[in-house]
Amino acid sequence: MGRLPKLIGFVNRAKQEVAHKPMFSRLDKDIPAGIVVFLVALPLCLGIALASGAPLISGLISGVIGGLVIGFISKSGTSVSGPAASVSAVVLIAIQELGSFEVFLVALFIAGIFQIIIGTLKAGIIADYMPQSIIKGLLAAIGIILIFSQLPYAFGFEQDKSQMLQFDDNFFEYIHSVLLSLYNSVTAGAVFLTLLSLFILIFWEKTILKKIKLLPPALVVVILGVVINLVFKFLLPGLHLDGIHLVNIPRVDNLLTLFTFPDFTAIWNKNLWIAALTIGVIASISTLLNIEATDNIDSHKRRTPPNRELIAQGIGNSLAGLLGGIAITSVIVRSSVNIEAGGETKLSTILHGLLLLLSVTFLSTLLNLIPLASLAAILIVVGYKLASLEVVKSIFKKGLDQFLPFIVTIIAILMTDVLIGVLIGSALSIFFLLRSNYYNPFFIENSRLIQGEFIKLELSNEVSFLNKPSIKNTLWSVPDNSKVIIDATFSSYIDQDIIEVLQDFKNTFAKDHGIEVSIIGLKEAYNLGEEIDFMEKSLEKVKEKTNPQEILDYLKEGNLKYITGNLVSKRLRNKELSEFLKGAPLATVVNCIDMREPLNMLLNTGIGDLIPLKAAGNVISQSLVQSIEVTCREQGAKLILFMGNSDNTFIKKALKDYLSGNSSELEYMIRDALQSGKFSKSYLQRKDIEILADEISQFNIKICMHKTVAQSPHIMEMMKADKVGLATGYFDRKTAKVTFSNLFTEPEKGSIS
Repeated sequence: MGRLPKLIGFVNRAKQEVAHKPMFSRLDKDIPAGIVVFLVALPLCLGIALASGAPLISGLISGVIGGLVIGFISKSGTSVSGPAASVSAVVLIAIQELGSFEVFLVALFIAGIFQIIIGTLKAGIIADYMPQSIIKGLLAAIGIILIFSQLPYAFGFEQDKSQMLQFDDNFFEYIHSVLLSLYNSVTAGAVFLTLLSLFILIFWEKTILKKIKLLPPALVVVILGVVINLVFKFLLPGLHLDGIHLVNIPRVDNLLTLFTFPDFTAIWNKNLWIAALTIGVIASISTLLNIEATDNIDSHKRRTPPNRELIAQGIGNSLAGLLGGIAITSVIVRSSVNIEAGGETKLSTILHGLLLLLSVTFLSTLLNLIPLASLAAILIVVGYKLASLEVVKSIFKKGLDQFLPFIVTIIAILMTDVLIGVLIGSALSIFFLLRSNYYNPFFIENSRLIQGEFIKLELSNEVSFLNKPSIKNTLWSVPDNSKVIIDATFSSYIDQDIIEVLQDFKNTFAKDHGIEVSIIGLKEAYNLGEEIDFMEKSLEKVKEKTNPQEILDYLKEGNLKYITGNLVSKRLRNKELSEFLKGAPLATVVNCIDMREPLNMLLNTGIGDLIPLKAAGNVISQSLVQSIEVTCREQGAKLILFMGNSDNTFIKKALKDYLSGNSSELEYMIRDALQSGKFSKSYLQRKDIEILADEISQFNIKICMHKTVAQSPHIMEMMKADKVGLATGYFDRKTAKVTFSNLFTEPEKGSIS
């Protein structure tokens, strides 16, 4: 019973939907985090716009929309959206093929509408199926790219490429060009600021300074970078950084010049629709991957609703298309920085968008003083945490089926781009999935009965088409002239393909090879499981059963679940099994040795809930009454259930011998019934033997209650105090239904009811 509070806690937790904190509940963390994210996002917005072949201001427009609009609509507490490097190549090609930026904006608007549609259709569920090895591989690859992409700024030289993460290029060629550039251009001032910033970021948490929550180390690094560079300007001009080594925000004199509007006259252009669909699909997949990765590194492990996120992204992209922005997704780089800086709610995301808006209009002069080397140091530390040696070791310990997809995903992303790399890693993951399904569709047991040996295959809880090869290979390998039982009792879902395989085996292969096949528990139809809603669906009240009536009702419900096939199978090791036996049993069940059906299944009870006692022919003895008393007094059973069953072979044999005049050692099983006067010989001769056996079985379990109460004063006292209850149950083998009596109340003398 000690395990029940855990289940109750799980149900209650599930009711909390996403469990996000109120937006203004952590101002001490969100305000500094929002500032840091803004400082990191600023140069990335400009760089991605440049790489996309779009006006620089379009990157800032999308950054503002990603923060203010998407940040407000999204239910993610940590994800930060904005222009993304993962779709920059697609945007560049679209602008070139469509001929103008204005026509591209129409495609972006339509792509946003497409995202809203697929979010409304709840297609975001695909994010839940992404393996952790792939997500961690994506994070590690981005971490590696982050580190090396920031080397130009960390060492103070500038490439011909844009100020962004080049996911669409071959990473190894990119690294080669970066390392060659080191020989030609290294700025001492940038190297000094990078090393100082790295020192602060690495050792900050190891000093007393970590207690200053309103001043995160990343913000300290940026402020210190500006101050030191100004000192260099006046005291050490040779180390001073300017021009390409600083943030560069274009100056805006007129707010109307910020916006570019779409050219809807080109809406019938076929290439425009192709571009829109491409952008919509890639932006959606990138977003789903990024929110899954972001949730993975969130210290609170909150879950972002994927469909709501797609709708938010769609609204953002449509608005960007109307105002002159570029494609937006959830961005793992900014999200990682947000989490690392201590962001707790969506306020940090919204604040970063607000600061981007203010920077465009009012703060360009001040922000242009920030050295890129300081920002590079922040991103290098973030990148290292995503791709650290500890991450690699932890994945390696999980086995090759996790480690190989992880490594392959990293290499594939570095050699191609994010989406292709993830697809390659996923393909390898699917291979391991197929292999595991090949070996785990059922449990196999070799058993031996008096009639001979038979093979039992118990199907798993869910059997899909992925299990088809394994099941076919196993069944078609069964030795000739074998006996096979295929048990589908505990399967909640079986694919139609599997059902056809089972029928083919039984009707063709088995007959041709002399194999005797029994398929049990197979339903006529299986439906895919519905999404569990703990708020609306009625759940069984899991609580301590405190009185006999509650226990009797519980057993009635359990038998109904057995009839409808709603069972739970538990396969436990000895240590786990012992945990179920610590609590008191619910009931003692006294049934005939003719009944070999498992009580736990018939009544759908937990392990250790029932204490089974056997009485041949449901005829009770003094010693058995004493055993019943011990189960109540010493073990705490609160219900005594006397259970009979239809088609009782012992009682039928006793009746046949009695009616034929033969003496029988089983006659004692019908003696009480014969002496009651209800079963005269003429009555017995008129009735079918099957019906008579059922009637006497039911008579005997009622007699058991009277004898138990009469022979045990202790049980009588507990019954009067409502601490123990007595009842009967009659199991019909044809329907599997157990018919229960009401709780027993002591009748007047001479009455049996």
